[in-house]
Amino acid sequence: MTDQITPVSVNPGDARCPGPSTRDIILGDSTPTPSPLLTESYTFEGDSDIPYEEFTSPAYAQAEHEHMWGRTWQWACREEHIPEPGDYYVYDVGDRSAVIVRGPDGLIKAFHNACLHRGTQLKPPATTGFSTKLRCPFHGWTWDLDGALVDLPCEWDFPHVDADEFALPQIRTGLWGGFVFVNFDDCAPELVAGPLEEYLGVLPEHFQDWNLGDRYVEVHIRKKLPANWKASAEAFLEAYHILETHSQSVMTAGDANAQYDVFGDHVTRFIHTIATTSPHVPAEKRPDEQAMLQMLMARKNAGDDVPEIPTGERARDVYARHMQSVLGKAYDNDFSHLSVAETIDSIEYHLFPNAFFFPGLQIPLCYRFRPDGPDPDKCIYEVLYLRPKPQSGKVPEPAEPFDLDVNDSYTTVPGLPTSLGQVLDQDTTNLAAQTRGFKSSKKRGQTLGNYQEVRARHLQDMVRRYIADGRTHQQKETTA
Repeated sequence: MTDQITPVSVNPGDARCPGPSTRDIILGDSTPTPSPLLTESYTFEGDSDIPYEEFTSPAYAQAEHEHMWGRTWQWACREEHIPEPGDYYVYDVGDRSAVIVRGPDGLIKAFHNACLHRGTQLKPPATTGFSTKLRCPFHGWTWDLDGALVDLPCEWDFPHVDADEFALPQIRTGLWGGFVFVNFDDCAPELVAGPLEEYLGVLPEHFQDWNLGDRYVEVHIRKKLPANWKASAEAFLEAYHILETHSQSVMTAGDANAQYDVFGDHVTRFIHTIATTSPHVPAEKRPDEQAMLQMLMARKNAGDDVPEIPTGERARDVYARHMQSVLGKAYDNDFSHLSVAETIDSIEYHLFPNAFFFPGLQIPLCYRFRPDGPDPDKCIYEVLYLRPKPQSGKVPEPAEPFDLDVNDSYTTVPGLPTSLGQVLDQDTTNLAAQTRGFKSSKKRGQTLGNYQEVRARHLQDMVRRYIADGRTHQQKETTA
């Protein structure tokens, strides 16, 4: 079954799946393709194994926490989570916690979530709410939403406390695409010294016409996973797993011919096409275009409410127009200006270290992975389903988080399409077995593909760079 995609031996990283590439496919669409989707950016990044220790070692996890999580830009919440003055949102990663607030002037600020008296957290983990002040629940020390100390009970007993010096320490914030970002480091080392706008790399340019800020949170999921955060993220960085993990999709989705791009330090991308057949499927078993359309529209019989494909077009073209119409009616919008690729393809950008953004219409996902405490074998997978805001009427309030434990199915989440829930179940079912394999394997590292898994390698390389850079920075501070 795979004989036809055996690559020719060339320079490392140069091999590609024979047959039409992602670029070839989208250039054949009936609509012009946006230029960002035609950009290709791949560089061979090596082929050495990734040690399993980097997934399983508590010491390595601690190094990540100390030198990487504290020095990178991470999305904390959406702007609509804190729409009014006094609204707050708590973002936690490892031992770090930020309370993000919207002040009386409408500006967004973030503070370290700890009282300056005896350290008690001002707001509980993973909470949202409204509060005109930040008051410690232990002894009542209170700060306003600008971080100024405004109430110190028994102030007479603290002559050594200067209110100006006891303002809440701020955390750097930035806004992009409707997301609020935080960076816990005041003076991050050279690798991330710039503001958020620089850190985002190509994202502002590529997303110029895919305004994530003009969307709302229709579904919000938090799921506990029995795996390291990097191993979990890697499961979503490639389409190589589709053949085995999502075998039901091979007739209607590309995989081995997906496109992978690395845009500088912090941004990577894949594009894999929908309404195409996997290169793994032999020619004699591939559906024709009409049968493909039937499969996509989930009809039992060809021709039963499935339109005939016009001459010169493909199932992709007709299916994209169909989805533009269906979703346009469902979400009070006109999507006819979108290209075929923007409408139906799986387009996924990853922003280091943990954020994934899908700009497409049919796959409107954003998600992130975070460590769940100090155990390197646990993480939290958080999923947002972002829908376009309606052109008329009130924009729905952001959905409340729906929490899933390790063994809970995504199909139980209200509002999440059952088909997507089943796919997410498939995506995360392998993780516990992979974690056990990390520890039982005689071979002590994972071997990655040069092209299809370059994004996983890039993720690991960046983590190492941050750890090395952070240690060097720390050593300079110690010897200064």
